[in-house]
Amino acid sequence: MPPRKKEYGIKRASGPLVHFRAPVSATTVRRHSAVVPSVLTFAVIVASGGLLLMIEKGMLNSVQTPPPRASGKKVEYRPRNSDAAVDVESQIVQEIRNRTIRSMCGQKNMPHSVWSLSPLQRKTLLQHILVNDEHRFLYCYVPKVACSNWKRVLKVMSGALANVDVKVKMDHRADLVFLSDLPPEEIRNRLRHYFKFMFVREPMARLLSAYRNKFGEIAAYQRKYGAEIIRRYRKGYAKDKKIAGNDVTFTEFVRYLIDEDPERMNEHWMPIYNLCQPCAVEYDFIGSYERLESDAAYVLERVGAPQHVRFPERQTWYKPVTKETLHYYLCTVPQKFLKELLPKYILDFSLFGYSLPNTTTEYCRH
Repeated sequence: MPPRKKEYGIKRASGPLVHFRAPVSATTVRRHSAVVPSVLTFAVIVASGGLLLMIEKGMLNSVQTPPPRASGKKVEYRPRNSDAAVDVESQIVQEIRNRTIRSMCGQKNMPHSVWSLSPLQRKTLLQHILVNDEHRFLYCYVPKVACSNWKRVLKVMSGALANVDVKVKMDHRADLVFLSDLPPEEIRNRLRHYFKFMFVREPMARLLSAYRNKFGEIAAYQRKYGAEIIRRYRKGYAKDKKIAGNDVTFTEFVRYLIDEDPERMNEHWMPIYNLCQPCAVEYDFIGSYERLESDAAYVLERVGAPQHVRFPERQTWYKPVTKETLHYYLCTVPQKFLKELLPKYILDFSLFGYSLPNTTTEYCRH
């Protein structure tokens, strides 16, 4: 039987097909014709990324799509005042991402709870989950994925800040409650009952953002990390004790990441998977930096944030990582180093549906 038109569904392990329908109109039909190619592209990206991961971990012999580990209740994605086509695409993107995570995380060698993690993994995770008891939600923050703005939002909701526009230097610890602050039983209770969300970003764009910010603007990082990177990877500087560390090249940074243990990296370039452990924690919503405005609006509505609480606008001084900028930096790195770097972030690409970057010689000529 041929599939019904203008209807997108994903079969749950139990229960009926989950359908997504936009209001039927001439405008909607035209919009859907534009939505479908991007959704199909996303699906292909997820599939290819997942395949790479399965090959790497030897999963292909026994891969099965497990039933959802959640209660089966669907969390509807419906950004406020959203375009119908955007709304439909967002729901499909969420379903594809969630299904990919369930499939990959259902494998035997993946963690299935916070308590099955190693002590170091669990410590990292719990130190990155913020708690709001009044609105009953947990937020796993990922540096370089708008986490400073989310922390501002949490402080406004707790009354520590008057509004998100207050001109004050962000203290990333004060007036915030972390899951690591709580005893085990209270941790279990919140993980079981609270709404849990996180935000992700294209892995290489996140690394480039961290590189430009920390080594281009932050003296403390230049002294602590920059100087050591130059001594390790720049010829003739191994014993130089007067290095400022403010001119680290992106290739030197990549070489440094290759030699680092992902579980012990600085949080600004630690893989998202290691920070938030999406196999050990069943997140109700995983937003994207690339859809920040609409995804943030959805989360605020979902957690019942007061009407005066809004997500901050980007600062005027903010330097976005454009596709052209990312292309330029990646093409300055020898391919052999990129081939060694990408496996460290393969879970971020696979689980969250990002395609691996094209850095072939031919592509980099353009």
